[in-house]
Amino acid sequence: QVQLVESGGGLVQAGGSLRLSCAASGRTISRYAMGWFRQAPGNEREFVAAISGSAGSTYYAASVKGRFTISRDNAKNTVYLQMNSLKPEDTAVYYCASFGTSSYHGGSANYWGQGTQVTVSS
Repeated sequence: QVQLVESGGGLVQAGGSLRLSCAASGRTISRYAMGWFRQAPGNEREFVAAISGSAGSTYYAASVKGRFTISRDNAKNTVYLQMNSLKPEDTAVYYCASFGTSSYHGGSANYWGQGTQVTVSS
């Protein structure tokens, strides 16, 4: 059974930084694409970033490119999202996701974490 457990969310002032972690069990993250999504109140869930399983290629939404960095530690089977220069519009519940393939194709994930709240105050 695949489980994804996020941590690291919280309250931060605009311009600050947070690092989210996603600890995976039941799946070796180096074999699958992993990603982060977010959902703000009243909005649909949106893609934030992804990292492919084999080559480690990274992909970002235009709204976070240059500010957020996705990475992984294969030894810890954990994916990270480093978020810098945070803005109030980054406020959302952030979800970790695991895809069914090693490559990231922009499709739907097949496993999700429970989410962690990120709140950015102005």
